[in-house]
Amino acid sequence: MRDYATQMEAARKGIVTEPLRSVAEKERMTVEELLPLVAEGKVVICANKNHKCIDPQGIGSMLKTKINVNLGISRDCKDYNVEMEKVMQAVNMGAEAIMDLSSHGNTIPFRRKLTSECPAMIGTVPVYDSVIHYQRDLDTLTAKDFIDVVRLHAQDGVDFVTLHCGLTRKTIDQIRKHKRKMNIVSRGGSLIFAWMCMTGNENPFYEYYDEILDICREYDVTISLGDACRPGCLADASDVCQIEELVRLGELTKRAWEKDVQVMVEGPGHMPIDQIAANMKIQQTICNGAPFYVLGPLVTDIAPGYDHITAAIGGSIAAAAGAAFLCYVTPAEHLALPNLDDVKQGIIASKIAAHAADIAKGIRGSRERDDRMADARRELDWEAQWECAIDPETAKAIREDRKPEHDDTCSMCGKFCAVRSMNKALAGEHIDIL
Repeated sequence: MRDYATQMEAARKGIVTEPLRSVAEKERMTVEELLPLVAEGKVVICANKNHKCIDPQGIGSMLKTKINVNLGISRDCKDYNVEMEKVMQAVNMGAEAIMDLSSHGNTIPFRRKLTSECPAMIGTVPVYDSVIHYQRDLDTLTAKDFIDVVRLHAQDGVDFVTLHCGLTRKTIDQIRKHKRKMNIVSRGGSLIFAWMCMTGNENPFYEYYDEILDICREYDVTISLGDACRPGCLADASDVCQIEELVRLGELTKRAWEKDVQVMVEGPGHMPIDQIAANMKIQQTICNGAPFYVLGPLVTDIAPGYDHITAAIGGSIAAAAGAAFLCYVTPAEHLALPNLDDVKQGIIASKIAAHAADIAKGIRGSRERDDRMADARRELDWEAQWECAIDPETAKAIREDRKPEHDDTCSMCGKFCAVRSMNKALAGEHIDIL
């Protein structure tokens, strides 16, 4: 019998749980260092008590930056076997979290398969599933219907849920008054906005927040406070709608902590490079250090097909400035449901961004592999280079496709190789070029 409901409550009671001990070991921290961070809400350990096969991870700005992979079926692409392939690929490539964003079909078996077989953290957006679960149009759903789906996801073992609690009836007036270029681009946010407009009611996730907190406390589900008003283009970045919602999310964070419920806060979105660091600091202040979970940010609007790159640029800056969790973006963003190759490209780009940020922040052990790579390159040890590489298969394939005449060179420089010349010169050997 557990003497605590959530990881936060355990930490506040001084109880060292197995998930906390596991996270401390992965982060090269002592449990004494990690315990107060979880107690204060600056680190979350998303681990639903019903997700028995989870490999626990910690999310916080002072830990290694984690990445999330979105997947799930849609009406146009509805092969769950393909989605499961994406899940296994993501886990094998080191993604720490999977979000099932399915918007079609019977979602229950897939979600339960994830929480019974997948060791990564599992996240969902219950508002998507509400329409699918009840097979009814949006305006016929009640507040109770939405909350019952949150409970269902919690019972199924989901570790974190994105809930757009900061959107209120006041937001309707703001959106109409401030004339954003892209209005609301959050899918969940737009559904709540539409429901409020059609029914005349307040956002159920805001109105019945305390009931939702009770559900999350019972199953130890982390709330990811969704940013319904995140900017969907550069022109909307840091505007009144975004910042006003963030202030409300800060208030909701405190209310969750009062019930020992763990919280992450979601952030932008599309944003010019020069605004990213400031946004991270504002969030940390308003939300009292709760981990920040960002989509990108995408630093330009004009790169469809390459938005994994625009997001990686923004993500590295965001994480270096305090973001804790990066939601991957694939080349298919804005265009289509990502296929297996898109998923791979998105994961690689996000991992590079996260790793670069960890080096900048001085996270323990973050540069060790880079230093081993430098040694391997100096020694022209190709096998050691593959062991250090984020994507060794791609690196090997490129070298194999354009093999050099001599193994101690590459086809770019040949015997003009600076590393080869320096090794020979320092060893007092003759340097043969021609």
